[in-house]
Amino acid sequence: MRSAWLAIGVLITSVASAQTPSRKQEQVPTAILLNCRYVYVEAWDGNFFNPHILPEDRQAILDVQNAFHDWNRYLITVKRREAEILVVVQKGRIASVNGNVSGTAGSRPGESDPYNEPGSNQPKAEGGDKAGAGPEVAGRDDLFFVYLVKEDGSLIGPIWIHHQKDGLDAPDIPLFKQFKEAIEAASKVQTSKAQTFKAPAP
Repeated sequence: MRSAWLAIGVLITSVASAQTPSRKQEQVPTAILLNCRYVYVEAWDGNFFNPHILPEDRQAILDVQNAFHDWNRYLITVKRREAEILVVVQKGRIASVNGNVSGTAGSRPGESDPYNEPGSNQPKAEGGDKAGAGPEVAGRDDLFFVYLVKEDGSLIGPIWIHHQKDGLDAPDIPLFKQFKEAIEAASKVQTSKAQTFKAPAP
């Protein structure tokens, strides 16, 4: 059932492209996201318990989880395979003198992460090379990617690719705020349409 409406939602909605906050915000596939319930948050290099991720990425996971908890629209799941939405975050990296970006070279969405869940691998994302283009998208900017998780554990997306300098800094967490505002705006539109087309009482 879930896989069916996931497929339908992806076909009728456009995928958000990489952008800076100054550009016009693209539509997320709200037809799907408004019906989702469970979300999982991890860093680009692994989940919260992966010892190889940077401390700032671990803090970003915790801050975004807390923000979702306070929002109370989605429930945080501790098991990635149970999520309907996967949020991948990364703090901006500092460029080194040779032009490389500092940080770890751990797992990516779609690659094996032995610290995710015992005996499981991270699912492979659909959508070509977008699944592996995270750190290259923004460099020094913070990243906030959103994927949909299908019943078989594979990913659709990323359907939301936003980046911004200090975009994951608490307490405001601007990148989370942008996502929240987009979902809440879509929810109001959905409610308004439902009221408009509601059949009059006899």
